[in-house]
Amino acid sequence: MKQIFLTTAILFSLIFQKAMAQNNTPAVLNHIAVYVSDLKQSTVFYESVFNLKIIPEPFKDNRHTWFTLGSAGQLHLIQGAKGNEVFDKNGHLCFSVPSVDDFVKKLNAQNISFEDWAGKEKGITLRVDGVKQIYFKDPDGHWLEVNDAR
Repeated sequence: MKQIFLTTAILFSLIFQKAMAQNNTPAVLNHIAVYVSDLKQSTVFYESVFNLKIIPEPFKDNRHTWFTLGSAGQLHLIQGAKGNEVFDKNGHLCFSVPSVDDFVKKLNAQNISFEDWAGKEKGITLRVDGVKQIYFKDPDGHWLEVNDAR
């Protein structure tokens, strides 16, 4: 009887530990939703500037565009914003690229203005850790950062 109790206690302990370990698993990013005023314009912007790939979206209501962000999750654009909001630079999406200098050439070719963190037009911030970064806005004024962090 003691052996059955001991075996049951050990099994219960192992199951409980596994359940607790699963509860401590950190959450992972699923998607980022950006509310936009002109879905077509924003779709073209994110697709052309960041080379994002559109993926199927389940609603099929012409109010959503979904992009894959690889293992980072998805970006969802949602039609319906009023389009006159002012956003703070501290609240931004950040994308990393192999070369900020090459990305700047792309922005210049598309006549998209950018700035450094301090707001200097066409400036590039060099962080203390050596990462280069720039900031610019999407068609609705949402701030975007691009850096070369690895």
